[in-house]
Amino acid sequence: MIFSELSQNIYYLCAEFLVVSRFMQHYTAHTLPNGLRIIHLPSDSTVSYCGFAVNAGTRDENATQSGLAHFVEHTLFKGTQKRKSWHILNRMESVGGELNAYTTKEETFIYSVCLSDDIARAMELLADLVFNARFPDAELNKEREVIIDEINSYRDTPSELIFDEFENLLFAGNEMGRSILGDEASLSTFTSASCRQFVDTFYYPENMAFFFYGKTPFNKLLRLAEKYFSVASSAAAIETRRATSLQCRKRVTPGLIPAVTAKKEKDLHQAHLIIGSQGFGLHDPRRIGLYFLNNLLGGQGMNSRLNLALREKRGLVYTVESGLGAYSDTGVFDIYFACDPKDASRCTALVHKELKKLRDRALSSSQFHTAAKQLKGQLGVASDNKESTALSIGKSFLHFNKYDNLEEVYRKIDALTPALLQAIAQEVWDEQRLFQLTFV
Repeated sequence: MIFSELSQNIYYLCAEFLVVSRFMQHYTAHTLPNGLRIIHLPSDSTVSYCGFAVNAGTRDENATQSGLAHFVEHTLFKGTQKRKSWHILNRMESVGGELNAYTTKEETFIYSVCLSDDIARAMELLADLVFNARFPDAELNKEREVIIDEINSYRDTPSELIFDEFENLLFAGNEMGRSILGDEASLSTFTSASCRQFVDTFYYPENMAFFFYGKTPFNKLLRLAEKYFSVASSAAAIETRRATSLQCRKRVTPGLIPAVTAKKEKDLHQAHLIIGSQGFGLHDPRRIGLYFLNNLLGGQGMNSRLNLALREKRGLVYTVESGLGAYSDTGVFDIYFACDPKDASRCTALVHKELKKLRDRALSSSQFHTAAKQLKGQLGVASDNKESTALSIGKSFLHFNKYDNLEEVYRKIDALTPALLQAIAQEVWDEQRLFQLTFV
């Protein structure tokens, strides 16, 4: 599946700040001789979460491979050197566990949720999928049709399709604008050999992190990891894989391009609109300030400024929301709403009015502290979602080799100032930087 199929709001509440954990247990990190990083966070729960975070996604494809990272993620489950697809499907399901995966523009996650008693079973299976996938042609042909159905489903859902097409506008000419799903033409070219080549290039231990969140003691987890994950451990093999990956990885940081206003005729009952711009990357400290502003403007709270202006006061929309996505070297800020076509201009003007308020006037002390308290509460509630926390641990460790607990995140929020927030609003929400896409 692709990332938007997860609960994005909860996930980003965690991942956008590296990760937040309401628990004070210390994590343990270890690197195997083959370069695979392992992070272990203890929990008292009888349910465990574990998996691989792979530093490979859509933007690692070349121009002829659109959708290959996502296709590989799907077909990892279709056969290994010792298992057929049915055996893979049944391995965790038979003990009440789950096996799942998703693809983003920069990462692929393959993970399992199971009872702690079954953690060895889960780790052995995950290792088999990641290191021994076979990509049998007959299974690839079946999965190709499944993904085409997924593509068509998106095309039938304007509230989802518009996000893909917006990023294509925002990152025009850069691989970041490419759809995660690809298209029918590119899917038809993928073979067992092309899948294997992508995996050989990017699915090597040093380019991954293994995350664990559960009650299994670290020493036992490490023994299992040494048993199942010790592949390609020679120094020569590690260096060869690294050199090949660096040669094939062609990530180019997207530059700012002139803003575009576009309209596409879709014969819809409602008008669907996105207004947005490039945001900040994962390593930019201003990302926290933009997250703060985004939550105030159009975050999950019903008291967000956009929800009050468009829905509560005027009844013009059912849903209006703003969101952020952060990648290694860039980011996305977007505002989405759907309304009666005759109200589109009015709603757009109201959105720009709210953005202008945050550009023109710094928050008062009371406004800042109220918004900070709300955000901290939301983060605390979100940290109770164990699956999202586990996935965020993997993302954080993949990119930063650490994660921040909730108290550290709170300190970062408290370090913000109204003046800094206004400067961020003036940069990211400059009218000259705002793109707009409308489906009608």
